[in-house]
Amino acid sequence: MNKPLAGLRVIDLTHMLSGPYCAMILADLGAETIKVEPLQGEGTRKLLATDPKNSLEGMGAYYITLNRNKQSICIDLKSEAGKQVFYELVKESDVVVNNFGAGVPARLGIDYDTLSQINPKIITCSITGFGSNGPKYKRPAFDQVAQATGGGMSITGTDKNNPVRAGIPIGDLGGGMFAVMGIQSAIIERATSGKGQDVDISMLDCQVSMLNYMATMHFLSGDDPYPIGNSHFVHVPYNTYRTSDGFIVIAVITDNFWKNLNEVVKCPEFDDPKYDGQPGRFAAKDYIDDKLNEVLSQHSTVHWISQLEAKRIPCAPVNNLSDALSDEQVLHRNMVVDLKHPNGSSTKGPGNPIKFSRTNEETFEAAPTLGQDTQTVLSELLHMSQERIDSLVAEGAIKGSSND
Repeated sequence: MNKPLAGLRVIDLTHMLSGPYCAMILADLGAETIKVEPLQGEGTRKLLATDPKNSLEGMGAYYITLNRNKQSICIDLKSEAGKQVFYELVKESDVVVNNFGAGVPARLGIDYDTLSQINPKIITCSITGFGSNGPKYKRPAFDQVAQATGGGMSITGTDKNNPVRAGIPIGDLGGGMFAVMGIQSAIIERATSGKGQDVDISMLDCQVSMLNYMATMHFLSGDDPYPIGNSHFVHVPYNTYRTSDGFIVIAVITDNFWKNLNEVVKCPEFDDPKYDGQPGRFAAKDYIDDKLNEVLSQHSTVHWISQLEAKRIPCAPVNNLSDALSDEQVLHRNMVVDLKHPNGSSTKGPGNPIKFSRTNEETFEAAPTLGQDTQTVLSELLHMSQERIDSLVAEGAIKGSSND
């Protein structure tokens, strides 16, 4: 396998979105990722599974996307026999990822303190809403809770009286991405120390981190920013504008861009020297935006984009998903790939955005059926006898696929 994380083995205990997204990225990058599911299956399997528009052969969009390139085994972690199987798997693995509620791994006996006694090199990662400590760490959290608590919703939208969440679930996805960074950092450190460690990811922490310079501005000014839609608090014009058949964004961040824009739109009112610098444009922000909407609405998006790009003015169409997922640049970068079903059928989904010059293989195996790999993993990786496997199945500690 020509992927950068080939040779790494990850145990995936995750469900819903933040954890599965983290494990999906690791799997896409080549880590052998073994999804350990309860006997009834991980809850995300059921999401959209019977929706005729958003499922493929009984597998919903969530599961088929987030669990590509993974294996599935079923273990009852609440049974002593099942837990012993899990511990044997930990001995042969590098990373264990979960996004259970705070305190659940310790209650199940699958936390770092326990697992490090079994494998001192093991790296564990827990993704939770609020982390592993603090006055509020046991609160339940989902994506929108993280977005709201982290402050991002207060600056999203157009009206401070109507806060809006981001269109994509950045609370969950942000937690998953930072978890990948933490896990890879722990892997690098382990090469020196020879020891594993726990990676503690709080979705709230991730949201606060992504406030970035806006948080610093708040501490400097003492002000709470408010939503300003798609405009900017410094640059003008910098907004979304209506065309005759859609919308475009224009981002004028230098005076030269303004000069070039004026040459494209040919608006006599913009020839006033007071607009040549940012202070003058900012003072007339609403007027400039209104005038641009008036001018740009006279022609199509394609018309304006071609002229603006010719003048090297930062701009873009506001794509819907159909437009974005058929964009020639997106397709060239292999960001739309086939997502297979175990029965051979397929649909399409997003690719892997992390590109490499050498370890650059990009393959996407089908998300597994429930317990599809239980027999193989236990017999080939853990060298269990068939007699023991059959015994574990009989007592309900593990479960194989329906075909076993």
